[in-house]
Formats: sequence, structure tokens, C-alpha cells
Amino acid sequence: MQNKPTAESPDADAEGTKGIEGAEDIKDAEGIADLGLVDGLAQLSFLVQGALGKVAAEHGLSVVQLRLLGVLRDRTPGMQELANHLGLDKSSMTGLVDRAERRDLVRRTPAPHDRRSVLVSITPRGQELARQCQALADRELRDLAAHLTDAQRARLSLLASAVVNRHSRI
Repeated sequence: MQNKPTAESPDADAEGTKGIEGAEDIKDAEGIADLGLVDGLAQLSFLVQGALGKVAAEHGLSVVQLRLLGVLRDRTPGMQELANHLGLDKSSMTGLVDRAERRDLVRRTPAPHDRRSVLVSITPRGQELARQCQALADRELRDLAAHLTDAQRARLSLLASAVVNRHSRI
């Protein structure tokens, strides 16, 4: 008789329960089927990106511009640091900052330690727009998890924080 793989066994799939014989039948106490780690994270990402896209569009921004404002709320990075954080190359970063600067959302200032490099900071107008977007994004994202219990939301927050903290670049 052959043993069925379990989530702890070496034969288990990295996706969680997906790939385990009968996993499609695994449901939690509320009858929610496990999508597996990879599908669950990917589909959650689509939901989050959709919510952020809605917020950005309501303020005439792209999702990348929204992320730019979010990053600049509490720091003044250099262009390269900002490009690394946003996953953009130098020319894309320059264009993004150019467009935001034309809208008076950000400004460039020479770096005190190296006059050849610049720091990017958010303007008062950018701060106000960032606050408006944050409030709307907060509402949209909380709505995604509104059906969860307080304990489930707390656990989701801790797990998301653990993943993000392990992979943060800025």
C-alpha cells in the first residue's frame, strides 16, 4: 500500500495542498476550497491590482504612479533606489518622474553627497493626492477581506507582512 503525500511530506507540492491526491476536495470549515499557494497568491494579486487600478484611475493615475506616490510619502530616495524599488529601468524611471513632476506631484533636488545624482521627493500637492488615494485604497482593500473574521484578517496581515518583509528592497 502506497502512502498518500501530505503537506509535510517530500512529495507534497510547493503550492500547499494542490498536487496532493484529493486536495481538490480539501475545504476549510466554511467550505472554501484551497486554491494552493501559487494560485491563491496569484489570484489575490489580481484582486489587489484591480482594486489599486480602480483607485489610480479615479485620480487620473497609473498604478505605477500610485506606487510612486506611496513610496515617496515617507522617504526621499535617489532615482536609482526608486527605480530598483519599482522594478523599472533608468529611462522608464526618468519618464515616470518627468510626468509626475509636470503635474507638480514630485520634485527633484540635487543629492547633498553627490551633485550628479538627484533625490525625488513628494510635493504638498502630491502628498494630498497620496492621502486621498490611500484612503480610497484602504477602503477598497479592506472590502476584499471584509468577509473574514477578525482573527483571519489578523493572520492574513501577519502572513502578508512576513512575505513582504523578507523581500523588501527599500
